[in-house]
Amino acid sequence: MPTTPLSTPHRKARPPHRAEARDLASYQGIVGASHKMQRIFKLVTKVARTDSTVLLIGESGTGKELIAHSIHLQSRRSQGPFVPVNVGAIPETLIESELFGHVRGAFTGASGDRAGMVEEADRGTLFLDEIGDMPLSAQVKLLRTLENNEVRRLGDNSTRVVDVRVVAATHRNLLAEVAEGRFREDLYYRLNVVQIDLPPLRERREDIGLLASYFLDRAGRREGREGLRFSPEAEALLERYEYPGNVRELENAIQHAVAVAEGPTIRPEELPPALRAPRLLPRQSAPRPMMEEVPPSLDSRDGWSLADVEREHIQRVLGIHRGNATAAARQLGISRTTLWRKLKQYGLKRSDR
Repeated sequence: MPTTPLSTPHRKARPPHRAEARDLASYQGIVGASHKMQRIFKLVTKVARTDSTVLLIGESGTGKELIAHSIHLQSRRSQGPFVPVNVGAIPETLIESELFGHVRGAFTGASGDRAGMVEEADRGTLFLDEIGDMPLSAQVKLLRTLENNEVRRLGDNSTRVVDVRVVAATHRNLLAEVAEGRFREDLYYRLNVVQIDLPPLRERREDIGLLASYFLDRAGRREGREGLRFSPEAEALLERYEYPGNVRELENAIQHAVAVAEGPTIRPEELPPALRAPRLLPRQSAPRPMMEEVPPSLDSRDGWSLADVEREHIQRVLGIHRGNATAAARQLGISRTTLWRKLKQYGLKRSDR
């Protein structure tokens, strides 16, 4: 594949239009206009030009493999192989053979010589996902490969020289794993030459709308249903959900909606149940019961819906900034457009106090 830049730096981050979202497909599905993602894009571009090992930290579904692939595509190794390995998915009894290979007779069933994934990544990039799940015995051999550029197949007495760049990723706190004796300290520092922290989607909420549009365009084209759009109510649900599964969960939600949608507009009922589970209802104007009839849990914000909490918080932040929408949106971590939509949704007005 040709080398493709991850992102063109913008002096001012702004949400791209839908056409721009389509252009971002060349970045291997990495979409983001938030300041956090723009900083990551710039760092990836710098790091890709080197041969340094990289450690990607982030929750499941934040796009660690996409970032690793982008590092590869922008590096001098872009014409070489990119070999992804999910360490956590390989049984402990097989991981050394899978990574480093084996020779005939090394163990029962080894009927011939076989190169491991480290050798397959020669002159390219080896992506070790969930490196925190690697057994200590395999950690020793990986450290030797990183330090000496050598690999020894299981059951072999000789070594082979390899030219491999390693990008590792984990959702674990590796320093805590080191303290507990489950991860080698020397390997940790050998991998952590450059660390890139990928934020969860809930910490870059201004990217949710852009990502949703990107995934909707892509899924619509794949299903021959171009021109799909979200209703305002569906957009509101998408932007207010917490996404414990991060970008991967958002993409799956859009694919679900496209599969069940009957018309050109995605409606709330066509989104997955998880996104519709919270009772996102507007504040009720009906009089409250007598104090003695109100359960203790409902005599405070514990009884509020998520919409109640969001409405009150937006109103308070606007008051702090004396109605300055730009400053309020910045503190809330959302775009001005999203703020205006929420003001309309909740029937709020900017305060000039």
